[in-house]
Amino acid sequence: MIDTYQRPFILFSPHLETIYPALFRKVNEVVYERERIDTPDGDFLDLDWVKKGADKLTIISHGLEGSSDRGYIMGMAKIFSQNGYDALAWNFRGCSGEMNRLARFYHSGATEDLETVVNHAIGLGYKEINLVGFSLGGNLTLKYLGEKERKSIHRATVFSVPLNLHSSCLKISESSNFIYSRRFLNNLKDKIRTKARVMPDKIDANGLESIKTLIEFDDKYTAPLHGFDGALHYYHSCSSINFFDSIKVPTLIVNAANDPFLSQDCYPIEKADKINTVSLEIPETGGHVGFTEFGSDNTFWSEKRALAFIRHSK
Repeated sequence: MIDTYQRPFILFSPHLETIYPALFRKVNEVVYERERIDTPDGDFLDLDWVKKGADKLTIISHGLEGSSDRGYIMGMAKIFSQNGYDALAWNFRGCSGEMNRLARFYHSGATEDLETVVNHAIGLGYKEINLVGFSLGGNLTLKYLGEKERKSIHRATVFSVPLNLHSSCLKISESSNFIYSRRFLNNLKDKIRTKARVMPDKIDANGLESIKTLIEFDDKYTAPLHGFDGALHYYHSCSSINFFDSIKVPTLIVNAANDPFLSQDCYPIEKADKINTVSLEIPETGGHVGFTEFGSDNTFWSEKRALAFIRHSK
């Protein structure tokens, strides 16, 4: 394992490392070109491109209740676009600023949507396609890679990944993480309210206010809307740790040891050591989707690490 990240001294706790970039980082150098594509089931996905005319592409997947306009996504798009790649930051269903058409939305294992995005990119003629994912988007990426052989993908890098969804959901629901879980839950509830107003015959918002945890939300909404028999079935079916053994694409996983969202199951050192296509790095610090570095070019350590791995350099 390589541990090259050193957090700035003023970000002296994992919570500061997590919150500071989420609230204060701005990436002004990225200008997206939006494209909307249809999904096979009659919905749509909004794709945000940074095109430089390259024949190599990096597809970037955001985290829970994220979007393409988050600093960590735009920073990743920037570094790749500055180094010979086109970048594609795609928005999960309902995350682009416009609610999606169907009752379903997105979840940690919705690899059919990532496959739609990849197939669209293949159709545009790219010679090399790489994947980068954060948090929920990282789990989605790993599950996608492990479901079947993905010959169209060159390399992948993921950060802050809840490899075991159940234990990580329990972790984020601890009292020390109340500020995060409440924010996620409030955002998800707002989406259910919106959908219930538009399609009351398909979405029932009764009892929504009584839901106090993400597990309760997943049990009542995420699981049944996406074909699972409750939250536990959803977590087991979609946890990327269960797809490790089948990953054939060279893949780097970076989970900070002090990540406040991740359970101990998210650091499978022995399991990763047995798979020659998967590299696991556990920096001592970094927080959740943090890895802040202060500098004149506004580039974070995670972005440099992803670029180095995808370029084959250590």
